[in-house]
Amino acid sequence: MSTDEFPTDSPAIVTCGLPYANGDLHIGHLRGYIGADAFNRALETLGQETAYVSGSDMHGTPVAVNAEQEGVDPEEFALEWHRKYEETFPKFNVDFDNYGHTHDETNTELTQEIVRTLDEEGYVYEKEIQVAYDPDADQYLPDRYVEGTCPYCGEKARGDECDEGCQRHLEPGEVEDPTSTITGNPAEYRKRSHKFFRVSEFSDYLTEFLDGLEGTSNARNQPRQWIEEGLQDWCLTRDMEWGIDYPNGDDESTEDVVLYVWVDAPIEYVASTKQYSERVGTDEYDWERVWREDGEIVHVIGRDIIQHHTIFWPAMLEGADYNAPRAVAATGFITINGKGLSTSRNRAIWAEEYLEEGFHPDLLRYYLTTTGGLQQDVDFSWDAFQEKVNGELVGTVGNFWYRSLLFAYRNFEGTPDADVSAEVEERIEGAIGEVREAVNDYSLRGIGQAATRLAQFGNEYIQRNEPWKLTDEDPEQAAQVIRDCVQIAKAVAVLLEPITPDKSQLLWDQIGEDGEIADAGLQAALEAPPRSFAEPGELFEKIEDDRVAELNEKLEERVAAAGDDEETESDDTAADEATNMADGDTDELEPLLEDRIGFEEFQDVDIRVGRIETAEGIEGADDLAKLEVDIGFETRQVVAGIKQLHDLEELPGQKCILLANMEPAELFGVESNGMVLAAGEQADLLTTHDDAEVGEKVR
Repeated sequence: MSTDEFPTDSPAIVTCGLPYANGDLHIGHLRGYIGADAFNRALETLGQETAYVSGSDMHGTPVAVNAEQEGVDPEEFALEWHRKYEETFPKFNVDFDNYGHTHDETNTELTQEIVRTLDEEGYVYEKEIQVAYDPDADQYLPDRYVEGTCPYCGEKARGDECDEGCQRHLEPGEVEDPTSTITGNPAEYRKRSHKFFRVSEFSDYLTEFLDGLEGTSNARNQPRQWIEEGLQDWCLTRDMEWGIDYPNGDDESTEDVVLYVWVDAPIEYVASTKQYSERVGTDEYDWERVWREDGEIVHVIGRDIIQHHTIFWPAMLEGADYNAPRAVAATGFITINGKGLSTSRNRAIWAEEYLEEGFHPDLLRYYLTTTGGLQQDVDFSWDAFQEKVNGELVGTVGNFWYRSLLFAYRNFEGTPDADVSAEVEERIEGAIGEVREAVNDYSLRGIGQAATRLAQFGNEYIQRNEPWKLTDEDPEQAAQVIRDCVQIAKAVAVLLEPITPDKSQLLWDQIGEDGEIADAGLQAALEAPPRSFAEPGELFEKIEDDRVAELNEKLEERVAAAGDDEETESDDTAADEATNMADGDTDELEPLLEDRIGFEEFQDVDIRVGRIETAEGIEGADDLAKLEVDIGFETRQVVAGIKQLHDLEELPGQKCILLANMEPAELFGVESNGMVLAAGEQADLLTTHDDAEVGEKVR
């Protein structure tokens, strides 16, 4: 692993979180898989040696529970979903170099080998713990067969995770007031021996690891709190039959247990890479160089599994002498029409449903990757989808592609015989630079925006130069203008390929280029297009209002049919955060208040320019940070809900706007004496444009 900018001389691997093999895919799942695919494609355009791998998560209690409910063997149940995922991903242009599963021989062997190494190195020990037991069912209860109260925040929790509260990983025996999900009766705790991994010994290593970790700020910041509070050792085994056996089969304490699913699940990243390497040969791609030497490992995950990928996983890798991830990029949640995605209420846009409605996959890829930043929550509605497609893909990109290429075909039968102008060459070079910067910032939105802005420039350029007038008045100048426009069109296709691979390939074919645009690389944006090409066609189709009305009606009917009294699976984590409006793309903005205030009332509000001196997270609070803000004549202590939304280490020295005469309040035992002003759900901190002094009043 290096800290050099991409592309580097070392091979890269891009992974995404493994889907549980127990249910249909929806757009909430697709955001991560599409995002990782787009990032891998973007790395390839830079010239980086890279591969994209993942696999189905076959183990764990959810799979065992659902298989039992259907009366089938867990392996048979999980394999059926695995095969369906293999069929679905290519339909969205998610192009895995290898897609395996955690129950295959490669992952089983690697998992047992890594656990055996951890054990031999002294990182595993045996301990008696309290395990939930259902006396009526006469069995020990794996994590997902237990529900109760989180010991940290008091919210309802599963046996392995506080999924409705603080989202902490929970060890066996931690859940208070345990209840068996098998019988619904209270469970009791009984002593039982289990294997533990000494995560606590890696505290210093993990702090250093996070200091150098790239990706999204939430993946760096969230784990620091757990380290500061003191890491707990991690139980590696579970009381169930479905899973990978502990490698020391002669150990009596491991006879009736299997490895915890979060041991073998991330090891599938390694196993899948190994399978790819074995298929293509180590001369083409060497998995051991990636995972054991100097590879660039990038994980794209959901933010609900940050702890597993930034605490447990790197500790395992370090203990077994494997390479650490270079980056962890954690995506936000998906909401539907401003409400939490809920499969039980059928408030979801299913992968198959989207395709059955006849929409091209690249439209969804563009929406999911360019609506908000990677770590921000994204709201999906058919209205917002229509607005983004019609406005950006049809109105900007598609409009420029079609009008410029059609004019070139009708007047020059292809690319005019002229050199690209200095203005256009400079603008394309600038867009290439924007893409390089976006890739190194892990910004999929930045990649898409660079291409769309270039198309917007193309529209402005052709409108400004009016070649339709020049064909008679100045044919040579007309040829120059259209030559520029064809080059811009080609460049947009090259830059947009990671986001919209099919549509970019169609444009590539229309201008007469040979081969695959995915193999061309960024510099192809500046290479001359073929001299002649056939009459082009329109690549994007407008979504009409009546079509959106029909889709909204279908969704409303489905949600109503499912009923409003069922439990949702993600409303509690996503709905409270509501629709992301930080970037103002297509989300519905909050209406203005009807009540107005007078100028005299406004004068009573004392708003000052401040400078943040220090910023640190508040212990026990997932979202709150304590800031020391200099407002000229004094320094104020302020509590702000920005812990997950900003890199706190980067805030000191930044100017901000402070509401200074707000009444003091106490939050989590910390006094807050003022309010830092921010915009949107992602807390975009307000600041000054020029050189206003600290302490000056905002008027």
